[in-house]
Parts: sequence; structure tokens; C-alpha cells
Amino acid sequence: MRKLMMISLLFGIFSIMYACAEVKAPLNPNGDSELALLMREMYEEGMLMKAGLDDGQRLKGNIDYEKILTAAATEPEKAASADYKAFAATYLDAVNKLNASDYPEYDHAYVRMVDACEDCHRALCPGPLVKIEKMKRKNFQTE
Repeated sequence: MRKLMMISLLFGIFSIMYACAEVKAPLNPNGDSELALLMREMYEEGMLMKAGLDDGQRLKGNIDYEKILTAAATEPEKAASADYKAFAATYLDAVNKLNASDYPEYDHAYVRMVDACEDCHRALCPGPLVKIEKMKRKNFQTE
């Protein structure tokens, strides 16, 4: 009986450890802001768009991009600045043009969207620049 209880206890402990291992920890040790989570979603969607372009497909964005104007930020003072608002407006314009473009212009619109990400992050928050670089199309020539 005691052996059965020990086996059950060990099974329970291992089950809990396995379940906990499946939970993704936040990237920021202080927690992830709403804006950081949104931008990670935007990155993932951008990478899907890039893959689509590489395969000759046009994908539309499915995220509520307008939330970049209202999402709680890790550093609220930066998101409240006139610079951030101007960069956000430029980015939103690029996304709207991307979503409205026909395939021949879609490549250019995608590049402009990625450039808008890069411009903002160069000025305000350089950490994600490495990831943004991955969004670029290496063999694409801008005019």
C-alpha cells in the first residue's frame, strides 16, 4: 500500500512538473506589456507575410494594428511621446497600404511596412531591431 502511494505521489509530482514546463515564461522578467505582446504578434504576422511573398502569395493582416496607439507600454512615457505617435501613424499608414495593395505593389508595400517598424525602433526602442532584420526580404530591390 505504501509503495502504491509513493508511486502515485511521484506520478503526481512529475505530472505537475511537465505541465509547468509547457507554460511559456514571459520574455521580460518584469512581465510583458500589452504593447510588447501586440508587437510580437505583429512580428509573427509579418513573418507569415514574408513567407507568403516568397511563395508568391499575398496575405492580409488580421491583427487590430490600431491598438499600437492605445496598448499599455512597458515605458508609458515613450508611447505617449509625439515621436512615438508620429512613428505609429506612419506604420499604420504602411499597414493600410499593404492591406489595400494588389499583388504587383504588395512587395513594395511590405518593404515600406518593415521600414516603418525599423525607423521607429531605431529612434525609440532598439532592442527588436535584430528581429525586424529577419522580416526583411534579402533579394528584394527597392526602386
